[in-house]
Amino acid sequence: MAPHPVGARFDLIDHHGNPVTNDTYRGRHPLVFFGFTHCAVVCPRALGKLSAALDELGELRERLVPLYVTVDPERDDPDRMREFLETNYPLFTGLTGSPEALADARREFRVFAVRKQDPDAEGGYQVPHSAITYLLDTDGTYLAHFTDALDASEVARRLTGVLNPGG
Repeated sequence: MAPHPVGARFDLIDHHGNPVTNDTYRGRHPLVFFGFTHCAVVCPRALGKLSAALDELGELRERLVPLYVTVDPERDDPDRMREFLETNYPLFTGLTGSPEALADARREFRVFAVRKQDPDAEGGYQVPHSAITYLLDTDGTYLAHFTDALDASEVARRLTGVLNPGG
């Protein structure tokens, strides 16, 4: 069988300043969403929906590690990621890194993100990006993805099917 076109490899820094890779989360299913802390619409909606889906999972949630990978390394250092997530989305671990390391991760996951000048935005720019959530297997390889069109209950249902296929 040919490998899936999503490589899903990363070598980044978590919001506590620790280096992390796919191997860091071996044994659990990483649930990965790319975005940025200054995002006004897409990220708060997606992180809220994913948080609600995780709440619906109950004890199954422990098999997952929700990750929020920045597409804006200029503003999203570990401290900013930690403050943003601990305040708003405490189930998530933020991942950041050098622009090159984040570009590599975006390529692996086939994530679109481009810096766009916007004089009305904080810092003078926005970063439009794709809004897809990726589920990795316990060995860090791509397993599935969920589009932004799915509601929290559908995401929870699909995650349950992966995490507890017989139940």
